[in-house]
Amino acid sequence: MLSETHPSTHVPQGQDVTPVASGAEPRATRRAWSAVGSMSLCVAMLIASEFMPVSLLTPIASDLHATEGMAGQAISISGLFAVVTSLLIASVASRFERRNVLVALTAVMLASLLLIAQASSFAMLMAARALLGVTIGGFWALATATVMRLVPGRDVPKALGVLYMGNAVATALAAPLGSYLGSIVGWRGVFKALMPIVVINLIWQWVSLPSLPPQAASPVGKVFGLLRRRNVAFAMLGVMLTFAGAFSAFTYFRPFLESYTRASIPQLSLVLLGLGVAGFVGTYGASALLGKHLHPLLRWLPLMLAVVTVAMLVSGRVLWAVAGVMMIWGALNSAIPVAWSTWLSREIQDEPESGGGLMVAAIQLSIMVGAAFGGLLLDHLSIAATLLGAAGLLVLASLVVGNGSRIRASR
Repeated sequence: MLSETHPSTHVPQGQDVTPVASGAEPRATRRAWSAVGSMSLCVAMLIASEFMPVSLLTPIASDLHATEGMAGQAISISGLFAVVTSLLIASVASRFERRNVLVALTAVMLASLLLIAQASSFAMLMAARALLGVTIGGFWALATATVMRLVPGRDVPKALGVLYMGNAVATALAAPLGSYLGSIVGWRGVFKALMPIVVINLIWQWVSLPSLPPQAASPVGKVFGLLRRRNVAFAMLGVMLTFAGAFSAFTYFRPFLESYTRASIPQLSLVLLGLGVAGFVGTYGASALLGKHLHPLLRWLPLMLAVVTVAMLVSGRVLWAVAGVMMIWGALNSAIPVAWSTWLSREIQDEPESGGGLMVAAIQLSIMVGAAFGGLLLDHLSIAATLLGAAGLLVLASLVVGNGSRIRASR
């Protein structure tokens, strides 16, 4: 996830524009929108690849002779490498043509999918997921800055909306499709099915992305330097607790539905689809409320998500009830990244790229820690302990944000 920043309004290098009347800002060309579309498809593939194991934990664990908690670490390892890459990529990418960097990152994702599909051991799976983490961290950290170079300033919000659409679609469909297709072609077949789409995406990026010469990048020290700001430090703690709590639960929804609710594969797929579709409602709802209620949302969303997570245990023996609760969970969860993106665009306007890199690192680190935490509770206690532990982290997140004063910049 990246923040919608406040871009400059100059015309990017290498960017053709449609002729307009004198004094008016040019509009992005068809090729620029095609390039944005190629990036949106890449985002969709990244989200699908990153979270597909959520719906395939059981067969992956069985095939590779691992526990479900161990298989959940496949989420963690990609998060670890995404954290490291997101902090370093801007400095490294500043030496190369940006178009080539993005295409190379997509090629690394393709290699990762191939290795996952061919994994003969748990160690090989983890190595492949580490490669995927490189693409996740690198691509997300560069995405907003790249969009700002592809289109004029007036079109940046719309272009970012297109970019996030790939995120929304993949979030809604990855888990249910993974579960359904996995029952037909096996978990390896699911990852093989993604590969032709990524190949098409590679070609699309190569054709549509214009020349984007190297630019001076902020040093890594500037990213960490933001943590010296009190509001940023508290905000990043809130971000990490929120996302760690969410992914402590989300990563293990399949074991919960199978062992606690006793859902069949078709039923499981439908429940996960409902959760994903509800995410669209949460995204649009949050967007409508953010103008006047940003800080209350950042406080109450994790607390409400904690309540709903506990409600899953209460209703978890009744399929229709848990399905309804999960839809509420999906709507609340999808609103959270929208809210934090908006916070970033308002509170770190002077260092948007460094702030974006820091946010990506914080979120990916929290995904890694959250999935590991939930897996440990599942393996050593129970699925109920996993959900209760997730709820505890979400409550702590709400307490850190408080009334919002801690995460406001001094004016």
